[in-house]
Amino acid sequence: MSTPKNLTKEPPRSPRNHLGNYAIMARMIDKCRADLGGVVGEYHYACPLDQMLLGFKGVDAGDVKKLISSGATDEQVLAWFDSHGTPKTPEEIQAWSGGVEGYHPYENVEKRDWFIGECTPLGIDPEKSTLVDYLEADDLASFKS
Repeated sequence: MSTPKNLTKEPPRSPRNHLGNYAIMARMIDKCRADLGGVVGEYHYACPLDQMLLGFKGVDAGDVKKLISSGATDEQVLAWFDSHGTPKTPEEIQAWSGGVEGYHPYENVEKRDWFIGECTPLGIDPEKSTLVDYLEADDLASFKS
């Protein structure tokens, strides 16, 4: 396995960093590799965000972790995703990724209070921010010098 990103010193890739048009995938891979390498810090592999991707494709977090633990490259993980789980067209993947990147937790009554509580200390407006905006701001705040 390649040397994982040390997530105690730097954040994983942004959810906006697409791999094969999949939002979240590059970030999920970074967290899984860091988890396997014991340098995951406060991040969590197979968190609810990762589960959005895993659920969309109909694949199991344990199977993905096993693949990544074998030393699979980003490209090999992408190829595995494309050949396992629920088949998706490029258009479905692009639409799903756009939905993930555009998701506003503030608009969800069940998530609103949580999201306000997370965004406010970061100085971002929960009414205008997406989940991805929040994650990027949180990553930045966590690793400011």
